[in-house]
Amino acid sequence: MKIVIGVFAGAAIGFAVGYFGKCQSGMCPLTSNPWISATLGALFGLMLTAAK
Repeated sequence: MKIVIGVFAGAAIGFAVGYFGKCQSGMCPLTSNPWISATLGALFGLMLTAAK
C-alpha cells in the first residue's frame, strides 16, 4: 500500500510541476508536458518507496 501511495504522490507532484512550471519555448521536456513529468514523478515515487 505504501508503494501505491508513493506512486500516486509522485505522479501528482510531477503533474503539478509540468502543468504550472510551463517552459515558454517548449524545449524543456520535464516542464513542457504534464504527462511526461507525471510519469517521471510516478517512477521517482516508486523508486523512493520501494527502496525502503
